[in-house]
Amino acid sequence: MNVRMLIVGAAVGAALWLVAPVRGQDKKAEGPSVNVTGCLAQGNEKNEYSIKDTAGKTYGLRAGSEVNLKAHLGHKITITGTAMQEKKKVKAGQVEESEHLRVSNLSMISTTCP
Repeated sequence: MNVRMLIVGAAVGAALWLVAPVRGQDKKAEGPSVNVTGCLAQGNEKNEYSIKDTAGKTYGLRAGSEVNLKAHLGHKITITGTAMQEKKKVKAGQVEESEHLRVSNLSMISTTCP
C-alpha cells in the first residue's frame, strides 16, 4: 500500500510541476500583434510617442527595451506592437490616442514624413 501511495504522490507532484509553468505563461500572454505604418511623433507624456495610421487612428506607443523610438522621431516607420491597458487623462489641446501599444519591433521606411 505504501508503494502505491508513493507512486500516486510522485505522479501528482510531476503533474503539478509541469502545469505550473504553463499557467504562468498564460498570465504573460498578450494580445495579437498589430502593425502600424505612419510618422513617429512625440507623445503627450514623457517617454511616450505616437503614430497615426493611414485611416487617421492615433496610437500611443511605449517601447520595449530593445527598441529606440526617440532615434526615429519625424521618420516614417512601421511598428509591431501589442495592445496594453493605459489609464490617463488627456489635457486640453492634446490628441487622444485610440489605443496604446507596447512596441516590440520597428522598421524605418523613410527619414522624412510626407
